[in-house]
Amino acid sequence: MNIRVGFGYDVHVFAENRDLWLGGIKIEHTVGLLGHSDADVLIHALCDAILGAANLRDIGFHFPDTAGEYKNIDSKILLKDTLILLREKGYEFGNADCTVCAESPKINPHIPNMQECLAGVMQVDADSISIKATTSEKMGFVGRSEGMAAYATVLIYKK
Repeated sequence: MNIRVGFGYDVHVFAENRDLWLGGIKIEHTVGLLGHSDADVLIHALCDAILGAANLRDIGFHFPDTAGEYKNIDSKILLKDTLILLREKGYEFGNADCTVCAESPKINPHIPNMQECLAGVMQVDADSISIKATTSEKMGFVGRSEGMAAYATVLIYKK
C-alpha cells in the first residue's frame, strides 16, 4: 500500500468585528480571526497537510489570498476542493491529527461539532479526525491572545 503523511500549520491574528470560525463552525467569542477568507485556522492547516501529503504544493498556491473569488470565502469550500484535488490524484484521506493552540476561547467543548462538520465536508468518518486543544502557557503571540495557531498531520493512501 502506498501511504504518505503531510503536515500543515497556520496562524491568524485576532481582529475586531469578525466572526470566529474554527473547524467549520462558528464559535461565539469577542473577536474573530483576520484573513482574506473566513480565516478558519484549523481548516487551513488541514488543507496544507493534505496538499503536502499528496505533493500538491500548498493552500496559497491553489487558493491565493490575492484572488477576489476567495475574499471572505467559507473555508469549508476550500477543504472540499482540496479533497477533490487529492482524489483526482488517486489518493484517499486516511486520518488527521490536529491541534489548535489558543488561550481563549475554550476549544474543547466545540471539538465534537468540529469533527462532525469536517467529516461531513470531507465525506469521511468523524472518528478519522482527531482535534486537540492546547494553550501556549501565556508565551508568544498566542499566549498574549494576539491570535491563534493550528497544526495538522494527515495520512493519505493510494486508492
